[in-house]
Amino acid sequence: MKNIVVVGSQWGDEGKGKIVDWLSEQADIVIRFQGGHNAGHTLVIDGITYKLRLLPSGIVRKNKVSIIGNGVVIDPWALLEEIKEIKSKGVQVGIENFIISESANLILPFHREMDEIREDAAGKGKIGTTRRGIGPAYEDKVGRRSIRVMDLRSEKNLDQRLDSVLQHHNAIRKGLGKKIFEKDQLKKDLLKIAPEILKYSQPVWLKLDQFKRKKKKILFEGAQGILLDVDHGTYPFVTSSNTVASSAATGTGCGPNSINYVLGITKAYTTRVGEGPFPTELNDDIGELLGTRGKEFGTVTSRKRRCGWFDGVLVRQTIKISGIDGIALTKLDVLDELDEIKMCVQYDLNGEKIDYLPAAVEDQLRIKPIYKSFPGWKTSTNGIKNMDDLPENAKNYIYAVEDFIGSKISSISTSPEREDTILIENPFEV
Repeated sequence: MKNIVVVGSQWGDEGKGKIVDWLSEQADIVIRFQGGHNAGHTLVIDGITYKLRLLPSGIVRKNKVSIIGNGVVIDPWALLEEIKEIKSKGVQVGIENFIISESANLILPFHREMDEIREDAAGKGKIGTTRRGIGPAYEDKVGRRSIRVMDLRSEKNLDQRLDSVLQHHNAIRKGLGKKIFEKDQLKKDLLKIAPEILKYSQPVWLKLDQFKRKKKKILFEGAQGILLDVDHGTYPFVTSSNTVASSAATGTGCGPNSINYVLGITKAYTTRVGEGPFPTELNDDIGELLGTRGKEFGTVTSRKRRCGWFDGVLVRQTIKISGIDGIALTKLDVLDELDEIKMCVQYDLNGEKIDYLPAAVEDQLRIKPIYKSFPGWKTSTNGIKNMDDLPENAKNYIYAVEDFIGSKISSISTSPEREDTILIENPFEV
């Protein structure tokens, strides 16, 4: 038995969908452990494109069990819409292959409104959220006033829970001069969809224990990237959950000894969506080229991604923080046309050279990257499946990345197609 956690080693959008899809074919169970429908994975299978937001990537594969863990926040209407959408493409979603944790917290309409109200009021201080209510929902979770999946079972209990959470939200709304949120219609709406949500609801920790006893292979699917982690990312320009590999245990209800291998998905350059520090960002023709060739637009929001050179300092740091065992290097082919390729190997902070990302945001915004340059290969790597077939300069760049970040590269992606991958090490077979 081998259980694997997949995490993004940068700011997300590293191409996890393709890698997770390949791994999910080998896994028995695929489980999401954090985030919400603010992060998406795009899968292309047999010419059909699937854009997933809440559903784990295993859902598109037959004979797999897909699970949404307790660490995920769920917009129930968005989830039901996603299920409907994917069913229309011939994918089966039923109680035999899909489970929702009864302990998962719900995103409700007033969470989305609060997200918008705050972001609009923040001006230059905005975080760049997806305005889907993720942050406010997590706030209610830690504030112990949230509505959970299990609360939909009882109308009386739901009524009491809504009173509690709306007392908090309406006080804030009044203070901001906004109309208070009425409970009755929301309660009716929730009770209407409750049966559709509850039929998938189970104690996930118990199901995982049963699966482990049966020696099932479990794939823990992370969303976003480690640099968006609420503790370890570029705070406050982060998401509202822990995106590091260790949160796979907390977000599903199994011990850390259930994790055997951590795979970090890493783009051959760097991108970021939204606001916040980005030391290697390129606001020039090269940045535009990376964005165009890499089709750098968000799966969920379609927002244009900021692009820059590969930041080795950051990836080396996230590897240590998340206990990454191997790297899946993606989008190597995007670099094919460049004369010169750069990798950040140090920072300059007020004239002092440092080899890590400082915690203070004012320092993160002030640091300047120090680069090491590599000659480009100026030939197509698209679709290459064997390391020996890569151009010599491409191999030199890959070896330099591997040596600097201090982690082995287990695979190299050379196109969006799942088959176009150079496999060096299969995490399920290590």
